[in-house]
Amino acid sequence: MELWYTEQHTKDVKFSIKVNKQLACVKSYYQRIDVFETNEFGRILTLDGFLMVTEKDEFIYHEMITHVPMAVNPKIKNVLVIGAGDGGTVRELTRYDTIENIDMVEIDKLVVEVCKEHLPSLACKLDDERVHLFFEDGLKFVRTKKEEYDLIIVDSTDPFGPGEGLFTREFYGNCFNALKADGILVNQHESPYYKDDARAMQRAHKQIKSVFPKSFVYQVHIPTYPSGHWLFGFASKKQDPVSDLDAEHWNSLGIKTKYYNTDLHKGCFAVPNYVKELLEENE
Repeated sequence: MELWYTEQHTKDVKFSIKVNKQLACVKSYYQRIDVFETNEFGRILTLDGFLMVTEKDEFIYHEMITHVPMAVNPKIKNVLVIGAGDGGTVRELTRYDTIENIDMVEIDKLVVEVCKEHLPSLACKLDDERVHLFFEDGLKFVRTKKEEYDLIIVDSTDPFGPGEGLFTREFYGNCFNALKADGILVNQHESPYYKDDARAMQRAHKQIKSVFPKSFVYQVHIPTYPSGHWLFGFASKKQDPVSDLDAEHWNSLGIKTKYYNTDLHKGCFAVPNYVKELLEENE
């Protein structure tokens, strides 16, 4: 008998991965958490049936959500990460010796515990002495912060369930207040391809653009995410992600990556026309 994990991307599109065995199935207060072993993608994590991360392609997501802002502002020292229970974003941040503090706010402690046990290649740096874990609502956490962080990374689930509040104007306004004068906000920005995902992307971009004087999107290609075409948001109080890129400094660090490089950094902000049109509809 064959076992398959299947995620419904739209009412007419499904994505399936053959499963060898199920490694974890637990129900937290917030959601169902599953880990499966697969041949093609290694171990995969799902929340309420939605694919969050796979061992094979997670490097794309985590490198692009962290190294893009770090290459724009190499002086980043104090970072807030909201979500990111699998640990991959924190792992990439800890590769920078210049970062002094990482506050990670994850609403579901059980996600972190499951990932530490079953996805150690991602969660391997959550015990770094610079990392401080807060198991609470990121929306409430950021409300109390004023001009404290150099970088905020919103590594959230999709805009429903536990992650819904992280796509509102109130939340982005609180992030703006929590950032220093040269602060940067990066968030996972959904996909522009399928209709419902595109609408969520437009809503997020409209809310961020109403708060931040500089707001951009950049693209990545993640094989296991709906359509494979995914966006991140880059917002700041004064920095431009392309013209303020310090490629020489970032390359001097010698950080070995599998996806990110400074040439790609410049190119990923050049998005297709259909994405431009979706963004312009919000203007």
